[in-house]
Amino acid sequence: MTETTPTILWLRRDLRLSDHPALHDACASGQPVIPVFIHDDEVATLGAAPKWRLRLGLAHMAKALGETGSKLVLRRGSALDVLRALVAETGARRVVWTRGYAPGQISRDTDVKSALKADGLEVQSHPGLLLFEPWDVATKDGGFYKVYTPMWRSVRDRDVASPLPAPTRIPAPKVWPDSDDLDDWQMGRAMNRGAAVVSGHIHVGEDAARGRLGAFLAHRVARYKSERDRLDIDACSGLSENLAYGEISPRTIWHSGWRALHEGHAQAEDFLKELVWREFAYHLIYHTPRLESQNWRPEWDGFPWQGEGDAVQAWRQGRTGIEVVDAAMRELYVTGRMHNRARMLVASFLTKHLLVDWRLGRDWFAECLVDWDPASNAMGWQWVAGSGPDAAPYFRIFNPDTQAQKFDPKAAYRKMWLAEASRTPPETALAFYDACPRSWNLSPKDTRPSPIIDLKDGRERALAAYKDHRENQKQEDMAHG
Repeated sequence: MTETTPTILWLRRDLRLSDHPALHDACASGQPVIPVFIHDDEVATLGAAPKWRLRLGLAHMAKALGETGSKLVLRRGSALDVLRALVAETGARRVVWTRGYAPGQISRDTDVKSALKADGLEVQSHPGLLLFEPWDVATKDGGFYKVYTPMWRSVRDRDVASPLPAPTRIPAPKVWPDSDDLDDWQMGRAMNRGAAVVSGHIHVGEDAARGRLGAFLAHRVARYKSERDRLDIDACSGLSENLAYGEISPRTIWHSGWRALHEGHAQAEDFLKELVWREFAYHLIYHTPRLESQNWRPEWDGFPWQGEGDAVQAWRQGRTGIEVVDAAMRELYVTGRMHNRARMLVASFLTKHLLVDWRLGRDWFAECLVDWDPASNAMGWQWVAGSGPDAAPYFRIFNPDTQAQKFDPKAAYRKMWLAEASRTPPETALAFYDACPRSWNLSPKDTRPSPIIDLKDGRERALAAYKDHRENQKQEDMAHG
């Protein structure tokens, strides 16, 4: 390679300049760097909200790169074909990227790396998505952690490298390769009219992410543990959105959290635990890829989950008649996010009171969440359903009414999102009708739906179904010796 031979930086879910090991490596030699984002199958199959949000993140990243003297090249097609074409066009001899850990990402990256190396290129994948690589955290027996708490204890006091600084200038090639126009990709098309509503609730880009972190540590971290489950209080960081697109690194959050802890904010440790909960999800999906789409606990195979039907559609529309469930589902449609406690409640109601397959819930969240994350989404749904790792006991069935009384004692959260709960509903509640599909034919003047299931009856039905399934399993085990 010569001093003018460029390095291709393949960007994915790492849309930031600071603490970016792959970018840092690409710039280290002083040779030209060509940042590229590829609209491949991994992007094409994203749900409506995450694809739209990704488009906004890409536009912001392109602007940030421009301020360093660089550009973001956009190409569409299979990753290998695009990278090979760029190599041919630019004379690049090196390609770098940030590692992914979900099954589809691993399969794609393995094939690309093998093929490019066979072409004679230097290829390097870097950390950056996680604090700890999945193969670097092991139990005493050398295996991976299947329970969260021991993993937290294992990594709590580990040294984590300090975040890398952002480059002020990124070496540019003399001639830039052609790029697609981001608007031509129409990544927000599936959002339809909902985009205008959700756009008022998002925070795009690295500066916004750092602002969120700073505000949280300055004003809310001191009460994080005691208030994080309250539906009616803004007690969380909101950083899941920015982490999902790599607009802030986990190392940046980790070190900031530890500083807050050392400054006397004891509840910052609980915030750090949530960051490691995300790590736990990625370690599990790396070591057990079935987490993404199959029951992590094989004993749940054969459980008689319910499929599509009127009850599932009522759940999606926030029309189950269970106030806190409906409020949460409407919050999701208006903001693209949902309070974490509410996520557990709507998931429990769907999988336990309604006995619906957790994968239907997983898929709806994947369609609607701007902070969608393949590992966290899959693990979260399986954790609540009881089929996953470190799961809640199968017989733990959240009662949404008692949960609402505990975590929304004055019904402020429910009133915020349910137009039927007030004679003069707030804008937040009315916004749902501006965002939801016209085909749903919903209006704020609609009468409040009656509960689609009695909570007590639903709980008893679920427990009976679990008991029958366990007994059938025992009989099958005995029959097979």
